[in-house]
Amino acid sequence: MDNLIIIGKITGAHGVRGELKIFPLTDDPRRFLKLKECFICGQNFEKPEALMCSSARLDRGNVLVKFEGVLDRDKAELMRGRFIAVERANAVKLKKDSYFITDLKGLKVIDDDRGDLGVVIDCFATGPQYTLEIKRDKKKNLMLPFVKVYCYEVDIEAGFIKCRLPEGLYELYD
Repeated sequence: MDNLIIIGKITGAHGVRGELKIFPLTDDPRRFLKLKECFICGQNFEKPEALMCSSARLDRGNVLVKFEGVLDRDKAELMRGRFIAVERANAVKLKKDSYFITDLKGLKVIDDDRGDLGVVIDCFATGPQYTLEIKRDKKKNLMLPFVKVYCYEVDIEAGFIKCRLPEGLYELYD
Protein backbone atom coordinates (compact mmCIF):
# COMPACT_ATOMS: atom_id res chain seq x y z
CA MET A 1 0.00 0.00 0.00
CA ASP A 2 1.55 3.27 -1.12
CA ASN A 3 -0.02 5.28 1.67
CA LEU A 4 1.56 3.27 4.53
CA ILE A 5 5.02 3.61 6.05
CA ILE A 6 6.51 0.97 8.35
CA ILE A 7 7.82 2.37 11.64
CA GLY A 8 8.52 -0.75 13.70
CA LYS A 9 8.70 -4.53 13.91
CA ILE A 10 6.92 -6.54 16.60
CA THR A 11 9.51 -8.78 18.27
CA GLY A 12 7.27 -10.36 20.89
CA ALA A 13 4.98 -9.99 23.86
CA HIS A 14 5.94 -8.20 27.06
CA GLY A 15 4.28 -9.35 30.25
CA VAL A 16 0.89 -11.05 30.50
CA ARG A 17 -1.51 -8.19 29.70
CA GLY A 18 -1.00 -7.97 25.93
CA GLU A 19 1.76 -5.39 25.75
CA LEU A 20 3.95 -5.73 22.64
CA LYS A 21 7.70 -5.27 22.36
CA ILE A 22 8.54 -3.33 19.19
CA PHE A 23 11.90 -2.71 17.56
CA PRO A 24 11.65 0.83 16.12
CA LEU A 25 12.44 1.25 12.42
CA THR A 26 12.43 5.01 12.66
CA ASP A 27 15.08 7.57 13.53
CA ASP A 28 13.01 8.79 16.49
CA PRO A 29 11.51 6.01 18.66
CA ARG A 30 9.79 8.71 20.75
CA ARG A 31 7.31 9.09 17.87
CA PHE A 32 5.57 5.99 19.31
CA LEU A 33 4.67 7.97 22.42
CA LYS A 34 2.18 9.99 20.32
CA LEU A 35 0.94 7.02 18.29
CA LYS A 36 -2.84 6.67 18.06
CA GLU A 37 -4.16 4.88 14.96
CA CYS A 38 -1.82 2.51 13.14
CA PHE A 39 -1.81 -0.72 11.18
CA ILE A 40 -0.35 -4.15 11.85
CA CYS A 41 0.80 -5.73 8.58
CA GLY A 42 3.33 -7.94 6.86
CA GLN A 43 6.68 -6.66 5.59
CA ASN A 44 5.17 -5.89 2.20
CA PHE A 45 2.05 -4.28 3.73
CA GLU A 46 -0.03 -7.42 3.25
CA LYS A 47 -3.14 -7.93 5.40
CA PRO A 48 -3.17 -4.51 7.08
CA GLU A 49 -5.30 -4.46 10.24
CA ALA A 50 -6.19 -1.13 11.85
CA LEU A 51 -5.52 -0.84 15.59
CA MET A 52 -5.69 1.93 18.18
CA CYS A 53 -2.72 2.43 20.48
CA SER A 54 -3.72 3.02 24.11
CA SER A 55 -0.21 3.51 25.54
CA ALA A 56 3.47 3.38 24.67
CA ARG A 57 6.73 3.65 26.58
CA LEU A 58 10.42 3.39 25.77
CA ASP A 59 12.42 0.45 27.12
CA ARG A 60 16.16 -0.03 26.42
CA GLY A 61 16.11 0.69 22.69
CA ASN A 62 12.71 -0.88 22.16
CA VAL A 63 9.18 0.42 22.55
CA LEU A 64 6.49 -1.27 24.62
CA VAL A 65 3.05 -0.65 23.15
CA LYS A 66 -0.44 -1.55 24.32
CA PHE A 67 -3.21 -1.81 21.71
CA GLU A 68 -6.93 -1.75 22.36
CA GLY A 69 -8.35 -5.27 22.11
CA VAL A 70 -5.04 -7.03 22.75
CA LEU A 71 -5.68 -8.13 26.32
CA ASP A 72 -3.36 -11.08 26.92
CA ARG A 73 0.04 -12.48 26.11
CA ASP A 74 -1.37 -15.17 23.77
CA LYS A 75 -2.99 -12.60 21.47
CA ALA A 76 0.16 -10.45 21.58
CA GLU A 77 2.38 -13.42 20.67
CA LEU A 78 0.30 -14.01 17.52
CA MET A 79 1.54 -10.62 16.26
CA ARG A 80 5.24 -11.48 16.58
CA GLY A 81 7.12 -10.83 13.32
CA ARG A 82 4.51 -8.44 11.95
CA PHE A 83 5.13 -4.73 11.37
CA ILE A 84 3.66 -1.48 12.66
CA ALA A 85 2.78 1.01 9.92
CA VAL A 86 1.18 4.45 9.83
CA GLU A 87 -0.54 6.32 7.05
CA ARG A 88 1.84 8.64 5.20
CA ALA A 89 -0.25 11.63 6.34
CA ASN A 90 0.54 10.66 9.97
CA ALA A 91 4.26 10.11 9.41
CA VAL A 92 6.81 12.42 10.99
CA LYS A 93 7.88 15.38 8.88
CA LEU A 94 11.28 14.84 7.30
CA LYS A 95 14.19 17.26 7.37
CA LYS A 96 15.70 18.46 4.10
CA ASP A 97 17.64 15.68 2.31
CA SER A 98 15.99 12.97 4.45
CA TYR A 99 13.90 10.17 2.99
CA PHE A 100 11.65 7.32 4.02
CA ILE A 101 13.33 3.98 3.33
CA THR A 102 10.20 2.76 1.57
CA ASP A 103 10.58 5.65 -0.92
CA LEU A 104 14.18 4.71 -1.72
CA LYS A 105 13.35 1.09 -2.54
CA GLY A 106 12.93 0.61 -6.28
CA LEU A 107 14.95 3.68 -7.28
CA LYS A 108 17.46 3.23 -10.10
CA VAL A 109 21.05 4.00 -9.07
CA ILE A 110 23.14 5.76 -11.72
CA ASP A 111 26.91 6.21 -11.34
CA ASP A 112 28.65 9.08 -13.13
CA ASP A 113 31.27 6.77 -14.66
CA ARG A 114 29.55 3.38 -14.97
CA GLY A 115 25.96 4.40 -15.72
CA ASP A 116 23.05 2.29 -14.49
CA LEU A 117 24.17 0.16 -11.52
CA GLY A 118 20.86 -1.41 -10.57
CA VAL A 119 17.89 -0.86 -8.27
CA VAL A 120 17.73 -0.17 -4.52
CA ILE A 121 16.21 -3.19 -2.75
CA ASP A 122 17.00 -2.16 0.83
CA CYS A 123 18.43 0.58 2.99
CA PHE A 124 19.67 -0.11 6.50
CA ALA A 125 21.58 1.57 9.30
CA THR A 126 25.28 0.75 9.57
CA GLY A 127 26.46 2.73 12.55
CA PRO A 128 25.94 6.48 12.14
CA GLN A 129 25.03 6.24 8.44
CA TYR A 130 22.81 4.22 6.14
CA THR A 131 23.79 1.78 3.40
CA LEU A 132 21.90 1.11 0.16
CA GLU A 133 21.69 -2.46 -1.11
CA ILE A 134 21.60 -2.34 -4.90
CA LYS A 135 20.40 -5.35 -6.92
CA ARG A 136 22.35 -5.77 -10.13
CA ASP A 137 21.63 -7.99 -13.14
CA LYS A 138 23.49 -11.31 -12.86
CA LYS A 139 26.00 -9.81 -10.41
CA LYS A 140 26.50 -9.69 -6.67
CA ASN A 141 24.42 -7.02 -4.88
CA LEU A 142 26.38 -3.82 -4.31
CA MET A 143 26.43 -2.07 -0.91
CA LEU A 144 26.78 1.71 -1.17
CA PRO A 145 27.08 4.11 1.78
CA PHE A 146 24.08 6.45 1.54
CA VAL A 147 25.96 9.68 2.25
CA LYS A 148 25.90 12.96 0.33
CA VAL A 149 29.53 12.65 -0.83
CA TYR A 150 28.62 9.48 -2.82
CA CYS A 151 24.84 9.82 -3.40
CA TYR A 152 24.65 13.46 -4.41
CA GLU A 153 21.19 13.58 -6.02
CA VAL A 154 17.98 11.78 -5.05
CA ASP A 155 14.86 12.27 -7.14
CA ILE A 156 12.02 10.16 -5.76
CA GLU A 157 9.48 11.32 -8.36
CA ALA A 158 11.78 10.68 -11.33
CA GLY A 159 12.88 7.36 -9.78
CA PHE A 160 16.66 7.66 -9.53
CA ILE A 161 19.70 8.29 -7.33
CA LYS A 162 22.82 9.76 -8.94
CA CYS A 163 26.10 8.77 -7.37
CA ARG A 164 29.87 8.77 -7.58
CA LEU A 165 31.13 5.43 -6.29
CA PRO A 166 34.05 5.47 -3.87
CA GLU A 167 37.29 4.38 -5.50
CA GLY A 168 37.60 0.59 -5.59
CA LEU A 169 34.03 -0.16 -4.44
CA TYR A 170 32.75 -1.34 -7.83
CA GLU A 171 35.72 -3.69 -8.27
CA LEU A 172 35.11 -5.13 -4.79
CA TYR A 173 31.68 -6.38 -5.91
CA ASP A 174 32.63 -7.43 -9.45
